[in-house]
Amino acid sequence: MTGGDALVQTLLAHGVDQAFCVPGESYLAVLEGLRRARARIRLVVNRHESGATFAAEAYGKLARRPAAALVTRGPGATNGAIGIHTAAQDSTPLLLLVGHVPTQAKGREAFQEIDYHRMYGPIAKAVLEPATAKAVAEVTARALRLAVAGRPGPVVVVLPEDVTEGDAGELTVVPAGARPRPGPAPEAVAEAARLIRAARRPLVISGEMVALDGATPALLRFAEATGVGVVTGWRRQDTFPNDHPAYLGHFGIGRAPFQREAWAECDVVVAAGTRLDDITTEEFTLLRDDQRLVHIHPDPGVLARWRADVALAAETGLALDALTAALAGGAPAERVAWRERLHAAFLALTTAGQVPVRGAVDPARVVEAVSRRLPPDAVVVNDAGNFASWVHRYHRFRHPGTQAAPSSGAMGYAVPAAIGARLARPDRAVVAFVGDGGFLMTGQELVTAVQEELPVKVVLGDNAAYGTIVMHQHRRIGRDALYGVQLRSPDFAAVARGYGCAAFTVEKTAEFAEAFDAALDHPGPALVHVKLDVRDISAAGPLDA
Repeated sequence: MTGGDALVQTLLAHGVDQAFCVPGESYLAVLEGLRRARARIRLVVNRHESGATFAAEAYGKLARRPAAALVTRGPGATNGAIGIHTAAQDSTPLLLLVGHVPTQAKGREAFQEIDYHRMYGPIAKAVLEPATAKAVAEVTARALRLAVAGRPGPVVVVLPEDVTEGDAGELTVVPAGARPRPGPAPEAVAEAARLIRAARRPLVISGEMVALDGATPALLRFAEATGVGVVTGWRRQDTFPNDHPAYLGHFGIGRAPFQREAWAECDVVVAAGTRLDDITTEEFTLLRDDQRLVHIHPDPGVLARWRADVALAAETGLALDALTAALAGGAPAERVAWRERLHAAFLALTTAGQVPVRGAVDPARVVEAVSRRLPPDAVVVNDAGNFASWVHRYHRFRHPGTQAAPSSGAMGYAVPAAIGARLARPDRAVVAFVGDGGFLMTGQELVTAVQEELPVKVVLGDNAAYGTIVMHQHRRIGRDALYGVQLRSPDFAAVARGYGCAAFTVEKTAEFAEAFDAALDHPGPALVHVKLDVRDISAAGPLDA
């Protein structure tokens, strides 16, 4: 048994059945092990390493367990780094396997050599490297445990070529144990319950660990028992059903007036499974000194970043259920009436037709049409970019595990992430929203979807610009300051057809529904190219307003 075989057997013992790669000669022994295990581990061959790591990130986010991404040394490893950073900021479990130069060549600036401990150290949860073939299984098992422990994240295993090709000896792989589920300290639960009981206007911010712990049912029970209002953190809208009367919207970029009102009145904040990232907290300025904070998160390091009145270092669902039990007795009617009034304002905000548009296509109507045609459990993926604000505002997420979006703001995420999402949720429809800039970075992964026969659907908004930067230049410098942001768009529908996809072009709002229906009816991957006016840059309103 080679080190590569030992690695693959360890993956199987730990339940890893999905891998993504761009092949490289530095890890041929691992590829050979995967070939022999191809009936049990599905290997998807991507067109770029960023596509492999983005797909693995989306898979881990929705499957709530890691996939393996495999890249070769040097250029392959650097190309894949964007997905590792995305997984780190999203707290997504992921295993990155990096082929490396032979042991005897290390430290001599060998061909394509990089010190991956220094390179990945700041953005990965850990960087591990077995010194011998006999150590590969133990190091891989440790990496997989680390990837899902506490706050999940990406773990990198560096694999010198001779280590994977060497003799691993007799191997007994120990199956993975259950992931630890830390419960909350009873005294902390009692104090948190006291604060919530005394509050007039408590609000929950629902975050990434609600998704990763599968804690949405527990959050629902808590909201219904206590009358709290619930907002979701940045790009975590699927952690709470958006049509529930407790739901008060998304704390993304910008706040609606009713959300400003709710926050002004809020006296107790329950941060449920969120690291309280800078978008959610408006660059860490959101929390006021007069607000009491109950912070639930399994990672004490995350809790230490904030001055919580009560910190519960526990699995999110267990902590919420403990608080629900401690607060039994019925939701105060005044709280319930308050949140229902605010929920009505949310429903009004998320009804299309309020934002004036300058072009022939209304992006709000596009998102509305997609939402109306998709089943409630469909997965919606969005890329980075200002166009995503239309998705965030007008698509209502009703089920957990239906959203994949990069909190890191990584462009190029959506198309490869749609592939990972479909493999994680093979019974679900998957639709990706992407801009022209993001598609031109990783859109070639549509060929991967064709090869793998994955019927993902892509809605491509084309305004021939790097739209977010257009918005910032326009607002901060002036309407005549646009520079370095214009793009010459290809015929995206023709590009998609060249990849083997069905494709449709939309130039007017009235054309979209028919085109999207045709895309949904097509049995394979399909793309709808939507031509937009650059002035309709976001759901906050046109640039010339």
